[in-house]
Amino acid sequence: MTTPTPYPLLQDAKVLVCGVANDQSIAYGCARAFRELGADLALTYATEKSRPHVAPLALELEASLFLPLDVSRQDQAEAVFEQIDKCWGRLDVLLHSIAWAPKNDLKGGLLNCSAEGFSKAMDISCHSFVRLARLAAPLMKDGGTMFTMSYEGSNRVIQNYNVMGPVKAALEACGRYLAYELGPSGIRVHTISPGPLKTRAASGLKDFDLLVDAAARRTPTGQLADIRDVGFTCALLATPYARQLSGETVYVDGGAHIMG
Repeated sequence: MTTPTPYPLLQDAKVLVCGVANDQSIAYGCARAFRELGADLALTYATEKSRPHVAPLALELEASLFLPLDVSRQDQAEAVFEQIDKCWGRLDVLLHSIAWAPKNDLKGGLLNCSAEGFSKAMDISCHSFVRLARLAAPLMKDGGTMFTMSYEGSNRVIQNYNVMGPVKAALEACGRYLAYELGPSGIRVHTISPGPLKTRAASGLKDFDLLVDAAARRTPTGQLADIRDVGFTCALLATPYARQLSGETVYVDGGAHIMG
């Protein structure tokens, strides 16, 4: 696929996108949108098993950096930012689109979630954003924007979302507190809350197809958002046109969240 001609809104912006697994990933939709607006990209892959799926996408998007990042490993996280500092000397945008919980703990309901499973889900899906933000902030020398991904199950019960509901609620709170702490440095932080999207991560939820169909029926726009829509939203929020917006949880769901 030919990369579209860049537009100037994010021309030469340095963007780190974490969480691309394949071309259905929310992170991939965001990376494409950033690239279309002229940004230089750094993409990460979680494991050697995932690398063959992500490498062609990094090539397609002309990513300047393609690096391993298992967010449970602090040495890999530090290595990513060391390479960004060496290659670019700065960072303008961090996008965190990473969520995981042990399968048994995810499917068993919150009452049956083990302490270990809860802790792992919170570490990978929530605290990893805090860790990446801590490493990214010193490189955002002239300010910047950070994004993470949530879901409506953070503030109302979604059947079968289980442990990820409390985890995403914590992630949204982290976004607000990071916005407060990083605001004096000119760094804005947003949590993006898409509607249900058919990604690999979502496939682990029981009866997910039924959830998608139900959401589509109740959107005011009559259709669900897709990964490109999420990307467009993040790209807009990273531009100067959104310079006074921070700490928001932004819904990209065709308005489904307003419906009873």
